[in-house]
Amino acid sequence: MATSPRSVDTISLCSTVSSCPDRNGFYGGFQRTDKPKEPLSKAQIIAREKKWLYMIDNWSLYMSKNYKKIRDRCRKGIPKSVRPRAWFYLSGAYLLKKKNPNIYKELLEKPGNAHIIEEIKKDKHRQFPFHEMFLDEDKVGQIELFNVLKAYSIYNPKVGFCQAQAPIAAFLLMHLPAEDAFWVFVSVCDVYLEDYFISGLEVLQNDAGILEGLLKKTCPPVYRHLQKHKVEPLLYMTDWFLCAMTRTLPWETLLRVWDCFLAEGIRVIFKVALVILGATLNRHKVRKQCNGLCETLEVLRNPPEHVLDEDFIINNMQRLNLRVEDFQIEHTRQKARRAKQKAQEATAAQNNSNTNTFSRSRGSSPTNGSNSGNITVVNVNVGDGADLETTAPISIKNGSSNSGHRP
Repeated sequence: MATSPRSVDTISLCSTVSSCPDRNGFYGGFQRTDKPKEPLSKAQIIAREKKWLYMIDNWSLYMSKNYKKIRDRCRKGIPKSVRPRAWFYLSGAYLLKKKNPNIYKELLEKPGNAHIIEEIKKDKHRQFPFHEMFLDEDKVGQIELFNVLKAYSIYNPKVGFCQAQAPIAAFLLMHLPAEDAFWVFVSVCDVYLEDYFISGLEVLQNDAGILEGLLKKTCPPVYRHLQKHKVEPLLYMTDWFLCAMTRTLPWETLLRVWDCFLAEGIRVIFKVALVILGATLNRHKVRKQCNGLCETLEVLRNPPEHVLDEDFIINNMQRLNLRVEDFQIEHTRQKARRAKQKAQEATAAQNNSNTNTFSRSRGSSPTNGSNSGNITVVNVNVGDGADLETTAPISIKNGSSNSGHRP
């Protein structure tokens, strides 16, 4: 049985590591890259760097007047030397830091919630254990990861800490200084993945329905196969969305996807998921071999290597026949479906309450000195009817907001 990318990083280090790290700092694991990347010419690299540096120096102008140029250059891939600064601007983190110049240091000095602190301590060593930054507890990576997660749990107590946040924070720390990584992390959690990490995961459930609807449009045979074998989206897409693909994609692919994700928002994660689903299960021969739920999930958790290649993912993302309107239509459908579902749950809860009240009154007369009509009533939580929206991301305007999750 093939080992899924998610489980690879839990294997003992001593059995799989190389004696030296790859160019990205990995000693082992599925994200280690041994084959050299075909380099651009020196002239091409310098030309791209100059273009990006000029854009960053004139960021507000580009965001308000020429956002399409930024988007297109992100899709081509941000130069490695410029990527940390570009992500800092794309995410809007530079504005957050400018507005709150001393907050991060102040958050580090606060004790935080004792229970959350313990949860973070238990989880920090599990993130990218094959990477040189996170190999040991006393390495700077684990120390800074703890600091970023603790600071965020205090900064946004509504969310606190969720295990799915840890790989995102660790990933950002590989590219940015701790304070800058913290503000990008804040932007990702509070805007790009807004409400993903709160209890109940309602937004994720809503996005699961949107993904299913988009799959029906882009690849009907795969959609029908998943429906036939009752493969619910949450069974395969939860890790993809909650961790923003950081535990799923090979390293070079992940970097390219995040270049696009920070420019275009959550639509990018939807598109990557659709490419993986379509390319993995599109062949009739493969679907025929997946004659059940478990077999289908096994294939989806271990896509063919070429499917996760950076050029394959990026090129096929752009070939998907999806418009912003398609995301909005599916969002509206899911919003209506969930409203109907909540109304049905409320009606059922009311009927159940009435039945229980009637039963208690019928059984309230003592028989032989005992209370034979006692019934335990279970409260049904039907939610508050909040308007939970997940649709296409907004564009960045005037340098005052980032490309977020909400319209």
